[in-house]
Amino acid sequence: MMNVLISHMLLGLSLAAPIGPINAAQMERGIRSGFLHAWLIGLGGVLADCIFMILVYFGVIHFLGIPFMQTFLWLFGFFVLTYMGFESIANAKKTAARAGSGKEAAVKSLAAGFFMSLFNPLSILFWLGIYGSVLADMVAKYEAREVLLYSAAVLGGIMLWDVFMALLASSFRRLLTPRLLAAISVASGLSLIGFGVYFGLEAYEALFG
Repeated sequence: MMNVLISHMLLGLSLAAPIGPINAAQMERGIRSGFLHAWLIGLGGVLADCIFMILVYFGVIHFLGIPFMQTFLWLFGFFVLTYMGFESIANAKKTAARAGSGKEAAVKSLAAGFFMSLFNPLSILFWLGIYGSVLADMVAKYEAREVLLYSAAVLGGIMLWDVFMALLASSFRRLLTPRLLAAISVASGLSLIGFGVYFGLEAYEALFG
Protein backbone atom coordinates (compact mmCIF):
# COMPACT_ATOMS: atom_id res chain seq x y z
CA MET A 1 0.00 0.00 0.00
CA MET A 2 2.83 2.39 0.90
CA ASN A 3 4.50 1.79 -2.48
CA VAL A 4 1.27 2.61 -4.33
CA LEU A 5 0.84 5.74 -2.19
CA ILE A 6 4.37 6.93 -2.95
CA SER A 7 3.99 6.18 -6.67
CA HIS A 8 0.85 8.33 -6.86
CA MET A 9 2.59 11.14 -4.97
CA LEU A 10 5.48 10.92 -7.45
CA LEU A 11 2.90 11.10 -10.26
CA GLY A 12 1.62 14.37 -8.79
CA LEU A 13 5.19 15.69 -8.51
CA SER A 14 6.05 14.78 -12.10
CA LEU A 15 2.85 16.40 -13.38
CA ALA A 16 3.45 19.66 -11.49
CA ALA A 17 7.15 19.97 -12.37
CA PRO A 18 7.02 20.89 -16.10
CA ILE A 19 7.22 24.66 -16.59
CA GLY A 20 3.77 26.11 -17.03
CA PRO A 21 1.70 29.19 -16.14
CA ILE A 22 1.43 28.29 -12.44
CA ASN A 23 5.19 27.80 -12.05
CA ALA A 24 5.92 31.08 -13.85
CA ALA A 25 3.36 32.92 -11.72
CA GLN A 26 4.77 31.39 -8.52
CA MET A 27 8.26 32.58 -9.43
CA GLU A 28 7.04 36.10 -10.21
CA ARG A 29 4.82 36.38 -7.11
CA GLY A 30 7.43 34.83 -4.81
CA ILE A 31 10.06 37.33 -5.92
CA ARG A 32 7.58 40.19 -5.59
CA SER A 33 5.92 39.27 -2.29
CA GLY A 34 7.67 36.29 -0.69
CA PHE A 35 7.05 32.63 0.16
CA LEU A 36 3.45 32.90 1.36
CA HIS A 37 2.15 34.52 -1.83
CA ALA A 38 4.03 32.09 -4.09
CA TRP A 39 2.63 29.16 -2.10
CA LEU A 40 -0.89 30.62 -2.27
CA ILE A 41 -0.64 30.76 -6.08
CA GLY A 42 0.08 27.01 -6.00
CA LEU A 43 -2.65 26.37 -3.43
CA GLY A 44 -5.18 28.14 -5.64
CA GLY A 45 -4.12 25.85 -8.48
CA VAL A 46 -4.59 22.80 -6.25
CA LEU A 47 -8.11 23.94 -5.32
CA ALA A 48 -8.95 24.09 -9.03
CA ASP A 49 -7.36 20.65 -9.46
CA CYS A 50 -9.68 19.32 -6.73
CA ILE A 51 -12.67 20.56 -8.74
CA PHE A 52 -11.36 18.83 -11.87
CA MET A 53 -10.76 15.64 -9.90
CA ILE A 54 -14.36 15.64 -8.67
CA LEU A 55 -15.67 16.36 -12.18
CA VAL A 56 -13.63 13.46 -13.60
CA TYR A 57 -14.90 11.15 -10.87
CA PHE A 58 -18.52 11.94 -11.69
CA GLY A 59 -17.92 12.04 -15.46
CA VAL A 60 -19.01 15.67 -15.75
CA ILE A 61 -15.72 16.91 -17.20
CA HIS A 62 -16.68 15.56 -20.66
CA PHE A 63 -18.96 18.60 -20.84
CA LEU A 64 -15.80 20.74 -21.05
CA GLY A 65 -14.84 18.90 -24.24
CA ILE A 66 -17.62 20.70 -26.14
CA PRO A 67 -16.00 23.02 -28.76
CA PHE A 68 -17.81 26.10 -27.42
CA MET A 69 -16.54 25.49 -23.89
CA GLN A 70 -12.99 24.83 -25.09
CA THR A 71 -12.96 28.09 -27.06
CA PHE A 72 -14.29 30.00 -24.05
CA LEU A 73 -11.57 28.51 -21.84
CA TRP A 74 -8.82 29.33 -24.33
CA LEU A 75 -10.04 32.94 -24.52
CA PHE A 76 -10.38 33.35 -20.76
CA GLY A 77 -6.95 31.80 -20.20
CA PHE A 78 -5.52 34.22 -22.78
CA PHE A 79 -6.89 37.27 -20.93
CA VAL A 80 -5.86 36.05 -17.45
CA LEU A 81 -2.30 35.11 -18.41
CA THR A 82 -1.54 38.14 -20.57
CA TYR A 83 -2.91 40.45 -17.86
CA MET A 84 -0.72 38.83 -15.21
CA GLY A 85 2.27 38.91 -17.55
CA PHE A 86 1.97 42.63 -18.30
CA GLU A 87 1.34 43.33 -14.61
CA SER A 88 4.56 41.48 -13.76
CA ILE A 89 6.57 43.51 -16.29
CA ALA A 90 4.97 46.81 -15.24
CA ASN A 91 5.79 46.09 -11.58
CA ALA A 92 9.36 44.89 -12.20
CA LYS A 93 10.99 48.01 -10.73
CA LYS A 94 8.59 48.03 -7.78
CA THR A 95 9.37 44.33 -7.24
CA ALA A 96 13.06 45.11 -6.85
CA ALA A 97 12.41 48.18 -4.69
CA ARG A 98 10.12 46.44 -2.21
CA ALA A 99 11.89 43.09 -2.12
CA GLY A 100 11.62 43.11 1.63
CA SER A 101 8.05 44.28 2.15
CA GLY A 102 5.65 41.78 0.54
CA LYS A 103 2.56 43.89 1.32
CA GLU A 104 -0.09 42.40 -0.93
CA ALA A 105 -3.50 40.86 -0.34
CA ALA A 106 -3.06 37.11 0.17
CA VAL A 107 -6.49 36.41 -1.33
CA LYS A 108 -5.34 38.01 -4.60
CA SER A 109 -2.55 35.43 -4.95
CA LEU A 110 -4.90 32.56 -4.06
CA ALA A 111 -7.50 33.74 -6.57
CA ALA A 112 -4.86 34.22 -9.30
CA GLY A 113 -3.65 30.62 -8.97
CA PHE A 114 -7.20 29.29 -8.80
CA PHE A 115 -8.48 31.02 -11.94
CA MET A 116 -5.27 30.38 -13.89
CA SER A 117 -5.64 26.66 -13.31
CA LEU A 118 -9.44 26.55 -13.57
CA PHE A 119 -9.48 28.17 -17.03
CA ASN A 120 -6.40 26.39 -18.34
CA PRO A 121 -7.50 23.92 -21.05
CA LEU A 122 -4.19 22.08 -20.62
CA SER A 123 -5.16 21.31 -17.01
CA ILE A 124 -8.50 20.00 -18.23
CA LEU A 125 -6.80 17.78 -20.82
CA PHE A 126 -4.53 16.41 -18.10
CA TRP A 127 -7.33 15.58 -15.68
CA LEU A 128 -9.48 14.13 -18.44
CA GLY A 129 -6.65 12.16 -20.04
CA ILE A 130 -4.01 11.15 -17.51
CA TYR A 131 -6.01 11.22 -14.29
CA GLY A 132 -9.05 9.77 -16.04
CA SER A 133 -7.08 6.68 -17.04
CA VAL A 134 -5.38 6.44 -13.62
CA LEU A 135 -8.78 6.71 -11.94
CA ALA A 136 -10.24 3.99 -14.15
CA ASP A 137 -7.35 1.72 -13.17
CA MET A 138 -7.77 2.53 -9.47
CA VAL A 139 -11.52 1.92 -9.52
CA ALA A 140 -10.93 -1.49 -11.09
CA LYS A 141 -8.35 -2.49 -8.47
CA TYR A 142 -9.23 -0.76 -5.20
CA GLU A 143 -12.11 0.11 -2.91
CA ALA A 144 -13.58 3.62 -2.78
CA ARG A 145 -11.62 4.58 0.35
CA GLU A 146 -8.32 3.60 -1.27
CA VAL A 147 -9.21 5.46 -4.49
CA LEU A 148 -9.79 8.59 -2.39
CA LEU A 149 -6.49 8.08 -0.55
CA TYR A 150 -4.45 7.58 -3.72
CA SER A 151 -6.12 10.57 -5.39
CA ALA A 152 -5.17 12.64 -2.34
CA ALA A 153 -1.58 11.39 -2.80
CA VAL A 154 -1.56 12.81 -6.34
CA LEU A 155 -2.67 16.18 -4.95
CA GLY A 156 -0.07 15.82 -2.18
CA GLY A 157 2.67 15.48 -4.79
CA ILE A 158 1.44 18.62 -6.57
CA MET A 159 1.40 20.53 -3.26
CA LEU A 160 4.92 19.34 -2.46
CA TRP A 161 6.15 20.81 -5.74
CA ASP A 162 4.30 24.06 -4.97
CA VAL A 163 6.16 24.36 -1.65
CA PHE A 164 9.47 23.75 -3.46
CA MET A 165 8.69 26.44 -6.05
CA ALA A 166 7.65 28.91 -3.33
CA LEU A 167 10.90 28.25 -1.42
CA LEU A 168 12.93 28.68 -4.61
CA ALA A 169 11.24 31.97 -5.52
CA SER A 170 11.51 33.43 -2.02
CA SER A 171 15.19 32.39 -1.86
CA PHE A 172 15.86 34.27 -5.10
CA ARG A 173 14.11 37.24 -3.54
CA ARG A 174 16.52 37.29 -0.61
CA LEU A 175 19.73 36.45 -2.45
CA LEU A 176 19.63 38.38 -5.72
CA THR A 177 20.34 42.04 -6.41
CA PRO A 178 17.47 44.45 -7.20
CA ARG A 179 18.48 44.53 -10.89
CA LEU A 180 18.42 40.74 -11.18
CA LEU A 181 15.11 40.57 -9.29
CA ALA A 182 13.62 43.01 -11.78
CA ALA A 183 15.04 41.00 -14.70
CA ILE A 184 13.54 37.74 -13.36
CA SER A 185 10.21 39.49 -12.83
CA VAL A 186 10.27 40.65 -16.47
CA ALA A 187 11.26 37.15 -17.66
CA SER A 188 8.41 35.61 -15.64
CA GLY A 189 6.01 38.16 -17.11
CA LEU A 190 7.16 37.39 -20.65
CA SER A 191 6.70 33.68 -19.93
CA LEU A 192 3.11 34.29 -18.78
CA ILE A 193 2.43 36.42 -21.87
CA GLY A 194 3.89 33.63 -24.01
CA PHE A 195 1.47 31.10 -22.52
CA GLY A 196 -1.33 33.65 -22.96
CA VAL A 197 -0.50 34.16 -26.64
CA TYR A 198 -0.49 30.39 -27.13
CA PHE A 199 -3.96 30.21 -25.58
CA GLY A 200 -5.08 33.12 -27.76
CA LEU A 201 -3.84 31.41 -30.93
CA GLU A 202 -5.68 28.24 -29.95
CA ALA A 203 -8.87 30.27 -29.45
CA TYR A 204 -8.36 31.95 -32.85
CA GLU A 205 -7.83 28.55 -34.48
CA ALA A 206 -10.99 27.23 -32.85
CA LEU A 207 -13.03 30.24 -33.97
CA PHE A 208 -11.65 30.86 -37.46
CA GLY A 209 -9.47 27.87 -38.34
